[in-house]
Amino acid sequence: MLMLNKTERVPPSFILNGIPELEEVHIWISFPFCSMYVVAMVGNCGLLYLIYCEDSLHKPMYYFLAMLSLTDLVICSSTVPKALSIFWFHLKEISFDGCLIQMFFVHTFTGMESGVLMLMALDRYVAICYPLRYSTILTNPVIAKAGLSTFLRGVLLIIPFPFLIKRLPYCRGNVIPHTYYDHMSVAKLSCGNIKVSAIYGLIVALLIGGFDILCITVSYTMILRAVVSLSSAEARRKAFSTCMAHICAIVFSYSPAFFSFFSHRFGGHTIPPSCHIIIANIYLLLPPTMNPVVYGVKTKQIRDCVSGILSGSKNTKSQSI
Repeated sequence: MLMLNKTERVPPSFILNGIPELEEVHIWISFPFCSMYVVAMVGNCGLLYLIYCEDSLHKPMYYFLAMLSLTDLVICSSTVPKALSIFWFHLKEISFDGCLIQMFFVHTFTGMESGVLMLMALDRYVAICYPLRYSTILTNPVIAKAGLSTFLRGVLLIIPFPFLIKRLPYCRGNVIPHTYYDHMSVAKLSCGNIKVSAIYGLIVALLIGGFDILCITVSYTMILRAVVSLSSAEARRKAFSTCMAHICAIVFSYSPAFFSFFSHRFGGHTIPPSCHIIIANIYLLLPPTMNPVVYGVKTKQIRDCVSGILSGSKNTKSQSI
C-alpha cells in the first residue's frame, strides 16, 4: 500500500486501519457490526414498506418516520460495508475522491437525521397542542417542503467540507485510525493550517445540532405544559405515550453524539483511541438499528399492521379494491 513520506498537495489514497489497539479482534468486532447492519436494513426497509402500503399510515407522523428510515439506511450503508471489508478482507485503501464522497454522505445525512428528529418533535407539538388543526397545518406539501429544506440545509452546509480538505497539503502519512472518513480525522493528517476547517466544523455543528436541539427542547416544553394542563389522567397518559418512541429515538441519536463530541475535546488524553472509534461507530449504527425496533414496539398502528401481515390479512389498499 502506498504510504506518504513527503508533502503532497492531494494524496492519491488514504488507508483506514480500523479500530486501533484492537486489530487482533477485528473479526469478532465485525459480528455485532454485521448483526446491527442487518437489523437496520431489514427494519428500516420493513418500515418503508409498511408506510407505503398501508393507507392507515399515510399520516404526517409516519411520513416523517419514512424520512428518518431513508436517512438511516443511507448512513449505515455509507459506513458499515467499508468497515466490514476492513475487518474481514483487510481492504483498507480508498481513493482520495472516494474518501471525500464518504465524508460528504456521512456528514450530510447525520445532519439530516438531526433535522428529521426536529421535524418529528414539531409534529408531536402540533398533534398535542393543536389536535383539531393537525391535518390542516401539516399538509402533504408542507411535509414535502420541510423534508426538502432539511436535506438542502445539510447539503449546503456540508459541501464546503470536501473543498476545505482538498486545499490542504498532506505530509503526515495517509493512514487514519478509523473505520470511516470524517472531516477532522482527515484534516489532522495535514501539515497545513487546519484552523479554518476546525472552526467551520464547529459552526456547522452549532447550526445543525444546536438549532435542532433548541427546537426539540422548545417543542417538548410546550408539549409538557399542554399535557400537564389536561384534566384527565388517562388523557395525559395517552398524550405522553404518543411521544415515547420519538423520545427514545432522540436518546439513541444524541447520547453517543454528545459523548463523542465532548470526549474528543475534553478527554482526548484520558480516553483510549479505540473507545473514541467505537463510540463514533455506535453513533452511526445505533439509531438505524434501534429506531425501527422502538417504533415497532411503541406505536400501536405499526404493531397492528405487522400483526395483520403476519396473520395473512389483506392490507387496506387491497380491501378498498
